[in-house]
Amino acid sequence: MNSNGLPVYAVLLAGGSGTRLWPVSRELYPKQLARFIGKESLIQSTLRRLVPPFAAENVRVVCGEQHRQEISRQMEDVGIPARGRIISEPTGRNTAPAILLAALHVLAGGDDAVLGVFPADHVIENVEAFHEKLAAALELAAGGRIVAFGIRPHYPETGYGYVEGGAEGSAGARAIRRFVEKPDRDTACGYLAAGNFFWNSGMFAFRASVMLEEFRAHQPQVLQALQAIFVPGRPIAREDYQRLTDISIDYAVMEKTARGVVLPSDFGWSDIGSWKALYDFLPKDPSGNVLDGDVIRQDTRNCLILGYERLIATNRIHDLVVVETPDAIFVSDIDHSRDVKSIVADLKHRGRPEYHRHRTVFFSWGTRTLLDQTDGQRTSRLVIYPRACAAVEEPAGGRVHFFILSGRAKTSAGRRHRRLEPGGSATLPVEGPVRVENLNDEPLTLIEVVWDGASRPGR
Repeated sequence: MNSNGLPVYAVLLAGGSGTRLWPVSRELYPKQLARFIGKESLIQSTLRRLVPPFAAENVRVVCGEQHRQEISRQMEDVGIPARGRIISEPTGRNTAPAILLAALHVLAGGDDAVLGVFPADHVIENVEAFHEKLAAALELAAGGRIVAFGIRPHYPETGYGYVEGGAEGSAGARAIRRFVEKPDRDTACGYLAAGNFFWNSGMFAFRASVMLEEFRAHQPQVLQALQAIFVPGRPIAREDYQRLTDISIDYAVMEKTARGVVLPSDFGWSDIGSWKALYDFLPKDPSGNVLDGDVIRQDTRNCLILGYERLIATNRIHDLVVVETPDAIFVSDIDHSRDVKSIVADLKHRGRPEYHRHRTVFFSWGTRTLLDQTDGQRTSRLVIYPRACAAVEEPAGGRVHFFILSGRAKTSAGRRHRRLEPGGSATLPVEGPVRVENLNDEPLTLIEVVWDGASRPGR
């Protein structure tokens, strides 16, 4: 896909934690990686929406280093090669540094290009209408404009920022008068009545060279600081990136540039910023419910009920959110479900692991699911990807026991090596890294029991 002879790139912003969708979204597994309804995650749905019209080789994903491996796996699962297409941030510094980093990466690979920037965790109902607006936005961007996709509001939403548009120009785009923060309800009603205010979707289109010019004019310190530490093909040190200004693209550039336009759009967009937003977006059954998982209900109306592992049975409830995961259940009045963010803050303050991770944690080699943990002992189920190798790194003096459920494995501890078939087991001392290698082209599944030095078997 080209625009006025320029190559075009899709840049997905896949940072953030999505705490308002806990317990599905967590710090180590934010909402863009999670599956809410259906078989695909939000980032996978976004990729399918963008490829085509963008070519797969021109997709770039900006994400935190801790999410790189799982994003890589999810890209490969939808047929988009991840190698060379993931841009890792060593720590989050908001959208302005992330977008600038992507622009520098693209420009380092050749001449100027048009970039479309899209949050990886949003949803769009009418993809055909989105593609039409996307084509218009890319043409405007090729001509030197910085385009913000503005969503026509259908109700006075107080959870979004707004963009005020001025005189209408080419392709129906309007000059940007100002960005405004999330309003109260009366102000939002006024915006709705005025007809020239639009929800700020966080989606943009611009030429990479134009964005660099705007940073040079309005955020020269950010540009200079990032250029000083950016070397194509090399990771940026965390301490260097941490020194960049934490600032959004709205504050950094969009509120200051004279090149900005807002493109009014109406294609069924939502940022899925709360359980209520997810409920509003999804189709309902005749009783007004959104149900997924093993759910039995009686006299249940206008509820969002999601089950990931266990049976959920409801009776005589209405207007509630019920979300079940293996280690946490969230129940709330649907209109106040945004308050889950304060629950996550409380969990973090208490040092509870549930704010940070799921029982299943993803690694480059596969997954580890915690089954049981007591003082001195941890039992987990490991799934190791084909031909991959997992390492157990525990304090010296302990022991680890493996029991193979399916597949063929090779275990290594120092100079000790064993091959194990299904039903086979091995107990190894932890005197250094203990490794388990999958010898097959199918996933290897095993049980791992780790004892520390004080409670290992035989003591």
